Amino acid sequence: MDACRVVVLISGNGSNLQALIDYPARNYHISAVISNRADAFGLQRAQAAGITTAVLDHKTFESRESFDAALIQLIDQHQPHLVVLAGFMRILSSAFVQHYAGRLLNIHPSLLPLYKGTHTHQRVLEAGDKQHGVSVHFVTEELDGGPVVIQAVVPVFSQDTAEVLAARVAREEHKIYPEAVSWFAQGRLVVKDGAACLDNKALPGCGVQITAQLPAD
Repeated sequence: MDACRVVVLISGNGSNLQALIDYPARNYHISAVISNRADAFGLQRAQAAGITTAVLDHKTFESRESFDAALIQLIDQHQPHLVVLAGFMRILSSAFVQHYAGRLLNIHPSLLPLYKGTHTHQRVLEAGDKQHGVSVHFVTEELDGGPVVIQAVVPVFSQDTAEVLAARVAREEHKIYPEAVSWFAQGRLVVKDGAACLDNKALPGCGVQITAQLPAD
């Protein structure tokens, strides 16, 4: 059987893409990296790794739906088993989400269902929360609302800034995203009846939850 084919969508730096490329236990094949921005640094990361790249500029389309239709055509040329959103800064249309139902993953910097949307690190600090984290989830039509696969929990310290907290969360992002993709590639991770299932067992609302092991000072 061929390795699980993955198409990664990016808009910017591509640090999660790099984590997917560098994952030591990689059992999936990144068939293509597609960006809606020609200046996305992640394209250079992909090219350095010998991965096919493409740019589809959303600004040249009249509507979200027309862009998404063209994006589907471009993605499907690579016949992916899985589509991975890695900093893809677009709200996806219903048609797009439905087309890839059960094979579309995203990563969000919060412990979903908390803090959907943007500016999550600052919102956590303003709320005085003692912990924060990151979630990998299947994408549904609800923004940041699909079934959670895995979460990493990090502590929040009194002296933290949003930038410091973001960096702490990003370290965990780069660990759990490739792991979730690997589970999918092994056939262990699927969606059944609206829930994420791992090894034929429905996961709880938080998915597999791990606590980050912080480096010693």
